[in-house]
Amino acid sequence: MELRPGLHRIQAPLGERFVALYLLEGDDAALLVDTGVRESVTDTLLPYLDAAGIPREKLRWAVDTHCDFDHTGGNGALKAAIPGVQIVAHELDAPLVEDVQRLIDERYGEFRDTDGFDDPPETTAYLRSVSDLVPVDVRVSGGEEFDLGGRRVRVLHVPGHSPGHVAIHDAENRALLIGDATLGTTVPFADGRAAFPPTYRDVDPYVESLRAFRALDADLLLTAHYPVYEGDGVAAFLDGSEAYTQRIDEVVSALLAERTEPATTLELVRAAGAELGPWGPDALDYAVFPVTGNLERLERRGLATSAIEADGRRTWRWVR
Repeated sequence: MELRPGLHRIQAPLGERFVALYLLEGDDAALLVDTGVRESVTDTLLPYLDAAGIPREKLRWAVDTHCDFDHTGGNGALKAAIPGVQIVAHELDAPLVEDVQRLIDERYGEFRDTDGFDDPPETTAYLRSVSDLVPVDVRVSGGEEFDLGGRRVRVLHVPGHSPGHVAIHDAENRALLIGDATLGTTVPFADGRAAFPPTYRDVDPYVESLRAFRALDADLLLTAHYPVYEGDGVAAFLDGSEAYTQRIDEVVSALLAERTEPATTLELVRAAGAELGPWGPDALDYAVFPVTGNLERLERRGLATSAIEADGRRTWRWVR
């Protein structure tokens, strides 16, 4: 649907969830934000372009907000359908945008050895089955502008969820297209139920990024997996996201302070349980991403310390 002049939200199924792609259209060219997975392109995006009367060849760039498979998995299908389109990604995320094995090992497998957490085999098999990755054509670092003809949009570097996460600022529409740069208090299913924790990774850059969004005074905030936020809803979503990072600090600090023995990250996540959010045990374990970020922040502040034990597991202890 066209939300504002030349700004389209194209919502594609993603299992029990959805992924929203965004098309920015000017007089001369169009830019796509994220490609979803393969079927997002073949079954949703291309039919949308045709139904809307937007020539496929007008699509000149596809900006991947970050390296996750549900934002890049359609890159190959898009290139096959529109060979002239250029795939754009931040230089820090580009290696994982291009290589599914590196994505699996370095991003989703980050906690495999040190913390005993990994995606189940069926999840890994699924992401392989829906991802067609291709080389990145244009690597950005933030600040670049794309001229669509009659309007320009700007790339913002907004790390936290991933090191090379980017967003697009559409100043003409007072809109921010942010992918997963800010994640609220839970990632939802399509029907609004809580699916799993907000999986930011590096908490200080994450908070700095959402504060940068506030400074732009946007009237429209567009994410990949959430409803459209407009007007007062923009500030409410950003405020709730920042408050959640502070909540994790409080919960984890209290758990560590009351323990006499060091704890692994997953032990802390599971001990916190419902204090972190309304998720079942399998989904709750994905809080290893944000909780690790907060633990690292506590360590930088001199409040906690980490160690690698003889079995290779990382443990945390409150500094008394």
